Amino acid sequence: MSMARGWPAVLREGDVVLRPLRRSDARAWMAVRRDNADWLAPWEATSPEPARGPAPTFGQYVRMLQRQGRRGEALPFAVVHQGELVGQLTVSGIQRGSALSASIGYWVSRQVAGRGIIPTSVALAVDHCFGPVGLHRVEIAIRPENAASLRVVAKLGLREEGLRERFLHIQGGWRDHRTFAVTTEEVPGSLIARWRAVRGTEPGTGPDTPRRVR
Repeated sequence: MSMARGWPAVLREGDVVLRPLRRSDARAWMAVRRDNADWLAPWEATSPEPARGPAPTFGQYVRMLQRQGRRGEALPFAVVHQGELVGQLTVSGIQRGSALSASIGYWVSRQVAGRGIIPTSVALAVDHCFGPVGLHRVEIAIRPENAASLRVVAKLGLREEGLRERFLHIQGGWRDHRTFAVTTEEVPGSLIARWRAVRGTEPGTGPDTPRRVR
């Protein structure tokens, strides 16, 4: 079966790796989700429509993500830090044609929050979108109350576009979101290079150099 542009992929920067989520991740993924349920609940989209049928198993969930990846609809990455699964990042809503755009959403365990894992992951994903995937614009929507995610886009220097009122349904209500975006023209080098500069590190050819494996 033919694959979509830029998928599957493994992206790496130092101790942070983005790779496709696998069925073998079930135990680790469920443990992280269980341990971080209260931490994640205020920020995760819900549906106001009643559920139809049982919730999917983890295996069914992974197969759905794999189909989306093959079709070029999404890039569903597991976030791995020092060999352990600590979160998830998904490039979704991929549009081709005249738009060439997508959105990024993510979550990470509170045990590793604040270590630069998500800014690194976002920078890797954006560079991959602008490179092999061939997109022009990537956006991130963040609730105004989500201080941790607002720090992510601030560190990466993403441009704020405005407020989307009642944009997503979360925890029983429609919540406003601030929208941040970046286009290829704004990072003529790479976003990971900008992030390295913010962190005071220099690009090179050692273990901190991002690699793509097709």
